Amino acid sequence: MAHKFPIGIQTFERLRNDGYVYVDKTDLVYRLVHGSTFNFLSRPRRFGKSLLVSTLQAYFEGKKELFSGLAMEKLETEWIQYPVLHLDLSGVNYHETGSLENLLHVNLSQWENLFGRDPNEDKFGMRFIGVIKRAFEQTGRQVVLLVDEYEKPVLDTIGDPIQQTHIDTLHGFYGGIKPCEKYLKFVLLTGVTKIGKLSVFSALNNLRELTFLGEFSSLCGITEKELHKVLAEDIHDLAVANKMTDEEACARLKEQYDGYHFKQDTEGIYNPYSLITALCNKEIGNYWFASGTPTYLVELFKKNHYEIGAIETASYSESELNEVDSFNDDVIPLLYQSGYLTLKEYNPEFENYKLGFPNKEVEKGLLDFFIPFYTGHKPRSVFDVRRFVEDIRSGNAESFLIRLQSLMADVPYDIESDLEVHVQNFCFLLFKLVGYYVHAEYHTNIGRIDIKFETDKYIYIIEFKKDRSAKAALKQIKDKNYFWPFMSDPRTKFLIGMNYNLKLKGAGKFVIETV
Repeated sequence: MAHKFPIGIQTFERLRNDGYVYVDKTDLVYRLVHGSTFNFLSRPRRFGKSLLVSTLQAYFEGKKELFSGLAMEKLETEWIQYPVLHLDLSGVNYHETGSLENLLHVNLSQWENLFGRDPNEDKFGMRFIGVIKRAFEQTGRQVVLLVDEYEKPVLDTIGDPIQQTHIDTLHGFYGGIKPCEKYLKFVLLTGVTKIGKLSVFSALNNLRELTFLGEFSSLCGITEKELHKVLAEDIHDLAVANKMTDEEACARLKEQYDGYHFKQDTEGIYNPYSLITALCNKEIGNYWFASGTPTYLVELFKKNHYEIGAIETASYSESELNEVDSFNDDVIPLLYQSGYLTLKEYNPEFENYKLGFPNKEVEKGLLDFFIPFYTGHKPRSVFDVRRFVEDIRSGNAESFLIRLQSLMADVPYDIESDLEVHVQNFCFLLFKLVGYYVHAEYHTNIGRIDIKFETDKYIYIIEFKKDRSAKAALKQIKDKNYFWPFMSDPRTKFLIGMNYNLKLKGAGKFVIETV
């Protein structure tokens, strides 16, 4: 029988009481709560952080009945009830003046209704400290503090002057945690990224950062083993609905949603939101990316003149990936912590990671999202990658190149000094998307773009030259024998030289030869 899926349900109590499917993580939860007092976990959005926080709240409130049949039922024997302060910073428009202050005031007021308030506590940090102390004194038990999306006000307002106000407010608020150390039983802060400016990490020198710990790599998300153990029947239903075998359905799910790694040599993690949505709808789609738009990432790319193609060659140390203190420098750590990139390879000699897209859903979703910002067209309006693919598949190289000329002529190059990077990003996006439908290989760097496409009938080898003639580009193909590896191949080979001119702002002339 197919499961009941908790789409949009982030409350552990409701999930358990209403019979939704649950992938049991309570053995890891037990290990977590019996470890350190102060903890921080970063994971991408819609990755199960809120459900984890809700599970912890139910556990510390002693709701034993909710854990019936789960690993926790056998592991825990005491079931002590603690006072729990749960702060959720999601679901607010932080571009509005006073939005963060209003949210903190509402939450503090609710806690003060339970544990009282001292009128001399006039600042958020002081009120926070007062609530924690009184909760401890009145219940005789240490307090559990759970903060969900702790940095969201800052992350949401990148590029907005109000961001600094939010940083100052949260700095003062979180500063109340350190003085209350002896009153606290357990603390967990979750978020997408680590921002040192918020005082949490400098004040709590005994904070355990779970983000890169292999022990907790699967605390959020779904592993391959869990997928087949819990959701095998649902995979079968998906396969039947799409006229696939179970094996084919598993392969498609893995390609589309698997691939997150939060520590070297750990198993891949499936995006839980996309996975359960696909199984519920019996259709494989781009659900995670469609659930939120990373506009701030585009602004950072443009502001910092970053080459999108460099994403695929990014290499960083753990410390570089683990903290974002400035949103005006390298955007790759933010891409990683936001879930658009993941760990691919680890180099033990230099102790750094090579990054890459976790799966097809994220890769194509991000590239599709960037397209309007670099081409001036929406993917489904004037610009449509399918037209390029049709030309390539049919051997109509001239039509393909004329379309490219026309499209590049319309590209909105808005900052003259950034024009070369803009052209590079435009071409990277176009050929990367075309590569989803035809086999493509390309290399990208400043001033040079080399592309090779293969179909069942044709091979295309394209050389771009910046501010030089198309004939010179074609000559390079011949002089360097780019086509020799394919001389025994019976398919038609198109050798294409093309120039792009920064002054003319677009692709220039092209020449085509066939062999």
